[in-house]
Amino acid sequence: MGRIEKTLGRVLRGTADANVGFADLCALLRHLGFDERVRGSHHIFTRNDVAEILNLQPRGGQAKPYQVKQVRGVILAYRLAGDAVEPAREIADEETADGTNGEGSDAG
Repeated sequence: MGRIEKTLGRVLRGTADANVGFADLCALLRHLGFDERVRGSHHIFTRNDVAEILNLQPRGGQAKPYQVKQVRGVILAYRLAGDAVEPAREIADEETADGTNGEGSDAG
């Protein structure tokens, strides 16, 4: 599994948003067809068929967690991950299969 695929999996799982490398996140977006423009520390990513503009800044060598969440939202909303979305959903389903996600509880 290549670096891009590992980064994509980490972003889609959403379990380690604070531990995604900034350079890795930028490389993932470029791989997904985004154009990058740099103004100072701001890396601005656009794509013709995506309405959102992603404006990312590094914190040290890491991506900011809320920006990783924004990237995940765009990837999922526009189905940019292709077949990689299903394995990530299966992993998330396995992690919540024990009922710890709060759904289905009668307690109130």
